[in-house]
Amino acid sequence: MTALRIAIVGAGPAGAYAAGALLGQDVYPVEVDVYERLPTPWGLVRAGVAPDHPKIKTVTRVFEKTADRPGFQLLGNVEVGRDVTHQELTDWYDAVIYASGTERDRRLGIPGEDLPGSLPATAFVAWYNAHPDWHELAVDLDVDHALVVGNGNVAVDCARMLALRPDELAATDTADHAIAKLSSGAVREVTMIGRRGPLQAAFTNPELRELGELADVDLLIDAADLEVEAEDFEAAEPTHQRNVEILREYATRPPTGATRRLALRFYTVPVEILGDGRVEAVVLERTKLVRGADGRLSAQPTGQREELPAGLVLRSIGYYGTPIPGLPFDEDRGIVPNQAGRVIAADGEHLIGVYVTGWIKRGPSGVIGTNKKDANETVHAVLEDVQAGRTPVGRDRPSAQEVAERLSERVDHLVELHRWRAIDAHEQELGRPDGRPRVKLATRENLLGVPHGDAEPASR
Repeated sequence: MTALRIAIVGAGPAGAYAAGALLGQDVYPVEVDVYERLPTPWGLVRAGVAPDHPKIKTVTRVFEKTADRPGFQLLGNVEVGRDVTHQELTDWYDAVIYASGTERDRRLGIPGEDLPGSLPATAFVAWYNAHPDWHELAVDLDVDHALVVGNGNVAVDCARMLALRPDELAATDTADHAIAKLSSGAVREVTMIGRRGPLQAAFTNPELRELGELADVDLLIDAADLEVEAEDFEAAEPTHQRNVEILREYATRPPTGATRRLALRFYTVPVEILGDGRVEAVVLERTKLVRGADGRLSAQPTGQREELPAGLVLRSIGYYGTPIPGLPFDEDRGIVPNQAGRVIAADGEHLIGVYVTGWIKRGPSGVIGTNKKDANETVHAVLEDVQAGRTPVGRDRPSAQEVAERLSERVDHLVELHRWRAIDAHEQELGRPDGRPRVKLATRENLLGVPHGDAEPASR
């Protein structure tokens, strides 16, 4: 049987897991071309996971094994919509799976949000992780107090990165430009706020525990914020129950006189950012939880306000996807409408041969491993449609080599697998003298300038 030719758009965890599921099944022979707009694959594992979490990044070993499988082809530095169209992909392949994630941040929608010094957490994280789109981000850390808005893992990462000591940063793969600023910055106080209570906070237990292990940092938590109704506590998920227990232990810790302080506050929202030419303070309002007719708790304003001096504001209140030309898009949810990964058109019908996986499918939820189950569901839908004849196969379409040749004519620097491996090896070599995992190259120019020889990728 002629191999199925499938395109995956996005080489992050969702796309890598989908590629692994396709190449690991034995029902149909499959060839997978993975498109990535950056010169580097593995998405948020490289550009999102905090640099002081090296164990989480070891999942790339699984992805690299997938890349070694026969039938895998990486097509990096290629942007769908610019270098190749959705229509071309549907013409070239039996099926197309979009795994493009949710890159846009949700805004606070308050006065002063666009002042210099007010940034989305997505940009800050990308900046310290050497994402080539964000290496020139203006991050002023010559401030005493930083405010992080949000109660999820990304917010915790931002708070922790601001509190790490220079020697702790130096051993990581944090971007060199970020290490320089974070190490010389004046930030001595970080406040992290959430609009609801500790029982509704979205961070995970390990992330929360790490805050209590920070060196030379005093944690400040108002014990009154940790009082929750027994009925609500019993009904909560174990992770959320444990979060409250961890926070209660933190609240009992006496101050040590540490040089930096990290305050965790709940039932608090920003209503205005103040400043003359840049962020200088934030007006905060106290909230309370109110149970609606549907039984759900929502945060409602109380009118009790205060002004908190701060020179940096990082918002981490959610993310949503970017519309993909040629595909329907749900602006409210920030995802591509779908049913078990099958893309649904405006008339309610499935788009033949078009699928989604990862955050662009379900929204920004779960951890890296969540994408594996999600990808398996989408791949099951693809193979089921092929078997049922809903997806036409057997058409004349270009081979893997012909696709690479076409793209090479359109893209100045096509990054195939052998070229990525050269970048990977080069970065690791740069980090070796100082005992770092790697020194990330933060610009496209430097990434694409790495010598890669004339070796051909294994899939050819």
